[in-house]
Amino acid sequence: MALSFDLNDEQKILRQSVREFAEKEIRPVARELDEKEEFSYELTRKMASMGLFGVFVDPEYGGCGLDYVSYIIAVEEIARVDGSQAATVAAGNSLGIGPIYYFGSEEQKKRWLPDLCAGKTLAGFGLTEPQAGSDAGSSKTRADLDGTDWVLNGSKIFITNAANDMSGVIVVQAVTGKKSDGRNEISCFLVPADAKGLTKKVMHGKMMWRSSNTAELYFDDLRLPADAILGKRGDGFRQMLQTLDGGRLSIGAMGLGGAQGAFELALNYSQERKQFGQSLFNFQATQFKLADMAMEIEAARLLLYKACWLKDNHRPFGQVAAMAKLYCSEVMGRVADEAVQIHGGYGLMREYDVERFFRDQKLLTIGEGTSEVQRIVIARHLLS
Repeated sequence: MALSFDLNDEQKILRQSVREFAEKEIRPVARELDEKEEFSYELTRKMASMGLFGVFVDPEYGGCGLDYVSYIIAVEEIARVDGSQAATVAAGNSLGIGPIYYFGSEEQKKRWLPDLCAGKTLAGFGLTEPQAGSDAGSSKTRADLDGTDWVLNGSKIFITNAANDMSGVIVVQAVTGKKSDGRNEISCFLVPADAKGLTKKVMHGKMMWRSSNTAELYFDDLRLPADAILGKRGDGFRQMLQTLDGGRLSIGAMGLGGAQGAFELALNYSQERKQFGQSLFNFQATQFKLADMAMEIEAARLLLYKACWLKDNHRPFGQVAAMAKLYCSEVMGRVADEAVQIHGGYGLMREYDVERFFRDQKLLTIGEGTSEVQRIVIARHLLS
């Protein structure tokens, strides 16, 4: 395939339609939802009606059958306006739908994917635990065989889309035994959100993504049939790592879109705000800030889109995905910081959207692998 930086017509139309939706439907209510810590069922259903869940899933299972670049563009455009709504879409796709689509049996796909792709239900990704964050292999949640059933006990924390009225299924990592080398055998299970023995607690008081749904989960002798296991027993850790590779691209898209949104807020404000008899934009110090912001955003977009192109073309993309996640998330941090600086004191006030962007960016350097972990992942690839 020849090197090209052009989006195809379908991708251009998608970008425009999602941008118009975000401006018309999300921007007017984003600040209020953030202040109230309120998950919006209305916006989620509207995003579903646009086909934003199951973007990359084959139409056979209710998806749109588009490429990963298209999916990332959709997340980017929503994040340009509001990180919380972008998180709902990103987690619902990469972390919820993705494992079922890539690793599930035919029966599991037909059972869960149509409603997930239609946005009738949402899926969560149960990986992180109170004592197992970056060290996901040290999971304490267990699944033990009792006859032909699995009995699940343990807890998860910081799980998106897992505790609202639309929650349908949660992909849960659990220890199912020991390997011959003494390490934990890890498997993944599809846990219905209404399963007996599952307690869900919505988490409040977040600094960022305040209108996305985040939960603590508790499993108390929760019984699952044998066919609830995702793929093969013992494949869970590999499944989670591969899921995170794709998920890092969506976090990168949130960083890229958020950086673009913060940059545009700063650019517009710099032209409106007058100091010393002229607009802020006329001062070279402001121009240098904006120029650096624009440059880093462009570099981030090229890196992220390359990673998505590699995935779409079935080529190794793990290292570039880690690079894109790391760079895009840290670029948003730098851009949001300078955007607040350009706003001055007003940038510290909640009535200005740039304040929300400043808060939302911090999660990106922590979630789905911290910046430190991304550097470890990149370094390990250097030797392979």
